[in-house]
Amino acid sequence: MHPILFKIPVPWGTGAQPVYAYGVMLGLSLLIGWQIVMYFGRRDDLPTGLLGDVYLSAAITGIIGARLLYVATNFDEVSSPAQWFDIRSGGLVAYGGFIAGFLGAFVHLRLKKFPLLAFADPAAPAIALGLFFTRIGCYLYGCDFGARLPAGAPAWLAKLGTFPHWQNGELRGSPAFLHHVDVYGLERDALASYPVHPTQLYEAVLGLVLFSVCLRVLQKRKWSGQAVLILTLGYSIGRFLLEYLRDDPERGEAFGFSTSQLIALVLVPIAAIMYSTLARRAREASVTDQSHYGSQPL
Repeated sequence: MHPILFKIPVPWGTGAQPVYAYGVMLGLSLLIGWQIVMYFGRRDDLPTGLLGDVYLSAAITGIIGARLLYVATNFDEVSSPAQWFDIRSGGLVAYGGFIAGFLGAFVHLRLKKFPLLAFADPAAPAIALGLFFTRIGCYLYGCDFGARLPAGAPAWLAKLGTFPHWQNGELRGSPAFLHHVDVYGLERDALASYPVHPTQLYEAVLGLVLFSVCLRVLQKRKWSGQAVLILTLGYSIGRFLLEYLRDDPERGEAFGFSTSQLIALVLVPIAAIMYSTLARRAREASVTDQSHYGSQPL
């Protein structure tokens, strides 16, 4: 894995500054997401200036929310306020970003008297593709790893799920390696962790699948909000199941579920009810329109 992609020399004598893979992937997700939102927003005849402003609001509040949820679930490990804002190596919870970004966009659009769902659908594929990029960043760093693979696991899967013991003076070891030393008795001089489920890659694939689904829905949608609600349902169900394969200690836990599973248990029924309600209204409106059309004289 490559937690540090490269280093940039600086003239003030502190040594070359590392550029972290997670930060690069996060930046890519924001840049590409902006292009996707603008493309689909223009196609829906949404005001370009408002699209850019709302995207910026959602991105900023989303990053803040993702970090705050991580800090809340790992408060004992964040020893100083300065660490609250250190996201170079990860430390963001997708659900925190999703919910906070949604609220940021809602407030912005509310102030502008613009409907939220009209903006949410163009943002759906951007969110899904952002999931892909950020999970690749997690994989390169080695965080958000899965449970240990059984002895008979395929060799290619074991290779993908083996995280190295870094010894470069800056990083003590990949999170998976350190966890296995602390919990499973792995020797400290071992070269790598035990093979684990590469859950970061599983979730990256989920992001690509949801991205494809969102593109398909946007081509055939019958009402505003259809794409973002399908994204919410698909991600929540997928994330709930993937959590059973995770083993990193930063997930948070309560009532026998991880933090993300508890959020999914709330979001799935809400999204399902909203989807059913909006679909019914769209059908009723369609029937009404057809009835009015049929009553017109030939």
